[in-house]
Amino acid sequence: MSLYTDYLNEIETRKEQGLNPKPIDDGALTSEIVAQIKDAGNEHREASLNFFIYNTLPGTTSAAGVKAKFLKEIILGDAVVAEITPEFAFELLSHMKGGPSVEVLLDLALGDDAAIAAQAAEVLKTQVFLYEADTDRLAAAHSAGNAVATDILESYVQAEFFTKLPDIDEEVKVVTYVAAEGDVSTDLLSPGNQAHSRSDRELHGKCLISEAAQAEIQDLQKQHPGKRVMLVAEKGTMGVGSSRMSGVNNVALWTGQQASPYVPFVNIAPVVGGTNGISPIFLTTVGVTGGIGIDLKNWVKKLDADGNPIMGNNDDPLLEQTYSINTGTVLTINTKEKKLYNEDGDKELVDVSSAFSPQKIEFIKAGGSYAIVFGKKLQNFAAATLGVKAPVVFAPSKEVSHADQGLTAVEKIFNKNAVGVSEGTVLHAGSDARVKVNIVGSQDTTGLMTSQELEAMAATVISPTVDGAYQSGCHTASVWDLKAQANIPKLMSFMNKFGLITARDPKGVYHSMTDVIHKVLNDITVDDWAVIIGGDSHTRMSKGVAFGADSGTVALALATGEATMPIPESVKVTFKGKLQDHMDFRDVVHATQAQMLKKFGDNVFQGRVIEVHIGTLIADQAFTFTDWSAEMKAKASICISEDDTLIESLEIAKSRIQIMIDKGMENEAQTLKGLIDIANKRIAEIKSGDKPALSPDANAEYFAEFTVDLDEIVEPMIADPDVNNVEVSKRYTHDTIRPVSFYQGEKNVDLGFVGSCMVHKGDLKIVAQMLRNLESKGEKIEFNAPLVVAAPTYNIIDELKEEGDWAILQKYSGFEFDDDAPKTSARVEYENILYLERPGCNLCMGNQEKAARGDTVLATSTRLFKGRVVEDTAEKNGESLLASTPVVVLSAILGRTPTMEEYKAAVDGIELTTFAPPLQKPLDPRSVHY
Repeated sequence: MSLYTDYLNEIETRKEQGLNPKPIDDGALTSEIVAQIKDAGNEHREASLNFFIYNTLPGTTSAAGVKAKFLKEIILGDAVVAEITPEFAFELLSHMKGGPSVEVLLDLALGDDAAIAAQAAEVLKTQVFLYEADTDRLAAAHSAGNAVATDILESYVQAEFFTKLPDIDEEVKVVTYVAAEGDVSTDLLSPGNQAHSRSDRELHGKCLISEAAQAEIQDLQKQHPGKRVMLVAEKGTMGVGSSRMSGVNNVALWTGQQASPYVPFVNIAPVVGGTNGISPIFLTTVGVTGGIGIDLKNWVKKLDADGNPIMGNNDDPLLEQTYSINTGTVLTINTKEKKLYNEDGDKELVDVSSAFSPQKIEFIKAGGSYAIVFGKKLQNFAAATLGVKAPVVFAPSKEVSHADQGLTAVEKIFNKNAVGVSEGTVLHAGSDARVKVNIVGSQDTTGLMTSQELEAMAATVISPTVDGAYQSGCHTASVWDLKAQANIPKLMSFMNKFGLITARDPKGVYHSMTDVIHKVLNDITVDDWAVIIGGDSHTRMSKGVAFGADSGTVALALATGEATMPIPESVKVTFKGKLQDHMDFRDVVHATQAQMLKKFGDNVFQGRVIEVHIGTLIADQAFTFTDWSAEMKAKASICISEDDTLIESLEIAKSRIQIMIDKGMENEAQTLKGLIDIANKRIAEIKSGDKPALSPDANAEYFAEFTVDLDEIVEPMIADPDVNNVEVSKRYTHDTIRPVSFYQGEKNVDLGFVGSCMVHKGDLKIVAQMLRNLESKGEKIEFNAPLVVAAPTYNIIDELKEEGDWAILQKYSGFEFDDDAPKTSARVEYENILYLERPGCNLCMGNQEKAARGDTVLATSTRLFKGRVVEDTAEKNGESLLASTPVVVLSAILGRTPTMEEYKAAVDGIELTTFAPPLQKPLDPRSVHY
């Protein structure tokens, strides 16, 4: 009884934390529980029954296997449990979502007992998570003349698993809770520093916003029985930043509905809203859970008599409120009319059609998008098996096609990878598309959730259509603490068995790789026509088109090799002029945002693909732009490269994949070798002229076109969180881009950080060269603020060692990481020295290392959210300002932002990341789409 005793002890520990017993996923523990249920006189029998019925996780967990087997014994009469009748056993099986439960149901449905077979068939007709092993059994039984199998298949053809579900409510009464004024980041809903607990849903739920907010939500629920609490972002966008399923899970845990009475702490169907709508990735995640996302539009620009926006003191448009969504406001969502009304339903407030497209209504009805994805596949399988045409049950995919209109780059990629589209159909933006996914990435602080999602959807092996998939270890690279030691090996083992290339070898054969996931995905993306899905908002490759996604969408891509989404609109970005020698490409990135906002007033990038004509910038460096597009609130970014540049990038990628092979990271499926083969094929196509580098058609249509003027970039640019802006909604938005001269060389800097996915090898060489320059002038090198440097990958460090740059960094460092003795606790105090940290996310992630509270941090990273890199004190707001590597290094040396004269002197003679507009060449409107 040792496992059960341990479980009881854990329960007592959790009681002290105000937590319920942890849901059971372990088969050995479940076996002990079953033995105690069978023992009529056992003192733990009643508790064991409750654990078995209400606290055992479904899907493909080992616990689910034991549970399904025992329920089968009860149904067959091989075991008798008064509290679990055969009918109740069937009900429990119906809530287990595939894997062992479907195997048991098929055993019973295809068995010799006609009465039991009929009952099992009725349950199977409600199930959608069937895989090849399951469908093959049904097909074989049908071919052998089994009437029950044929009956099940006929039900699947009619999609009765969907059609017999109740329709969604015509009216949904909600009461508002304002989560924050301004953009609501997923860090507020699921803080990065609590990443270790994400797979423990009840525990992680305690980090939603604050204890006070949780109490206020509960009070609203008591005051408004029968109404659903809608979490809202006042004067902002809901769910910006990271792609966190855990954020939606937390919102659903506090405000949603229980998915099953037999599965604890898995809630679905949250209702969320934002003045400026919902962030694209977050909205996808809401759909995964069958929730509702509302674009409230309750603040609009104030216009003068001529219809022009009235500007405020900071040259920002003044806003006026059209209706209130203050906490406690009761509203009525009419899902039939697709409108938002006041409490009484007699005053229309805003049209919410975008929240109730036919596809989204299906997600709501089915309790999430997974059931629809698997249901469609099941219906198609059944129809093919029976040799009949499937009736139209699901909303037809929206197909938008414009005659004589060319294709943007993203439209070309979607058309090339489209699944289930009639031959010859050309899809344009706005079309719903099911596409093959080529590359999938899972990162370590969401990976445990992805593994849970895979178990829940009964998946056991990666789809054979996926070219390559990688499980990272970068988000937990900084500190190998007890939490990481408990979670990461378990995650790596699961993903390795599932078929991913993993950063850590569960067998301990190869050295752990904490390389930043985006850098690895950028390397293993070896086709500019690829579709990439990754469990992080910065999945933004500079080859192909990449979409950051929640852990569930990542799981779906791994299990099915597909993703479904509308084809996004595109904004075309080109360049003109000449970039001055003292400017870095990071300044081009910041200037793009600033010049775009100046031209359009609004962020035209939001929710769209930025098609950036990058030209001769290789993939490593171009990634700086695509990475930043997450902060621009773009859905994705595509780099349009010249042929020779793309070939050079692919050759670099091949060499790095070979290094992974040499280090022992290859798997039995020879995934890495396969990627090299794909790269070689692509290079041959480009060289032969058969298929040049991806480019749009000349007659493609864009939502907007925008040219960045390099001549206007005359000094380094800094993205400022503007923490003291009187307009709260303007803080932490990434929209305040300032020249370095704005600070007049007087802004104090408490810590500098060079690292994260935004830097490449060249950035580390810049750090080394700046130190050499100071050394050559005979100046004593002293840091007036700590400088933390974290290379993105081990490859970069190896190359820097060969080229002599690492030695100069070591010479002036006061700390260097040691993989043989990694840090076991996060640093809480910093000295004014150079820290050479382990490759990985480090401060950018904010889940392990942080700057001191209230600090002003100048960093090369991507995040300036409130509390991400640095938290506030009672006296001072923490600030995370973002700039280029030379600005950060110089600021750490000076302890303040530099003047332009100091900056120019510091970078004199250093080759920064040079960039020039690509040579213009005519585009062929008849260029290949596929």
